[in-house]
Amino acid sequence: MTYVDESEVKSVSQATLRRLPKYLHLLRNLKRRGRDAVSCSFIGEHLSLDPTQVRKDLAVTGVIGKPKVGHGTSELIDAIEQFLGWNNVTEAFLVGVGNLGAALLGYDRFNHYGLKIVAAFDKDPAKVGKTIGDYDVLPLEKLPDLARRMNILMGIITVPAEAAQSVADLMVSSGIRAIWNFAPVNLQAPEPVIVQDEELYATLAILSRHLAKNLKSEKLERGIEVNGLDS
Repeated sequence: MTYVDESEVKSVSQATLRRLPKYLHLLRNLKRRGRDAVSCSFIGEHLSLDPTQVRKDLAVTGVIGKPKVGHGTSELIDAIEQFLGWNNVTEAFLVGVGNLGAALLGYDRFNHYGLKIVAAFDKDPAKVGKTIGDYDVLPLEKLPDLARRMNILMGIITVPAEAAQSVADLMVSSGIRAIWNFAPVNLQAPEPVIVQDEELYATLAILSRHLAKNLKSEKLERGIEVNGLDS
């Protein structure tokens, strides 16, 4: 396998970053089945993607395959994991143990993607001290000291929108450098802190729109009049 000079790798689009985990999931399944090599055409066929797009996406990891052979499955898994930073486990604190926070705490496959939640916090006295899964819920005021002592660099926010910015400010002042935000609000943070707003409502809007357009197409094909939905 040939590695591409990092200086030749262009900036990576959000679309490529969203596809790389899909490739990784497929590759891991193929490896479990004993497949040693895989082509971009094979990946594209199984994920309904253009092989040329797959090849461009994989190139950002710094590797290229061999003609007529493709990529070694294990080597490609390693390359994607290293590019995404998933080959090293990142420890994180989670703040907000409502329904969504509790669900994330119970998702035991994060470790497959380089993430380990090591503590959960809340400011609600009714929740502090309770055990959710393997986690004892700690009072929010303990976060700064523990973050510095444990050198925690990532925080996950699953609190209501009105509380999210104050939690983010607390995380930043505690030395946290990356925030995964599930609250329905865009957070502000100083450089070099990284904030990823997980806008579930925006994703739902895209899904709903596609569903509506598909339903409209089906009705038009069946000769049913459609009102209130533009093309």
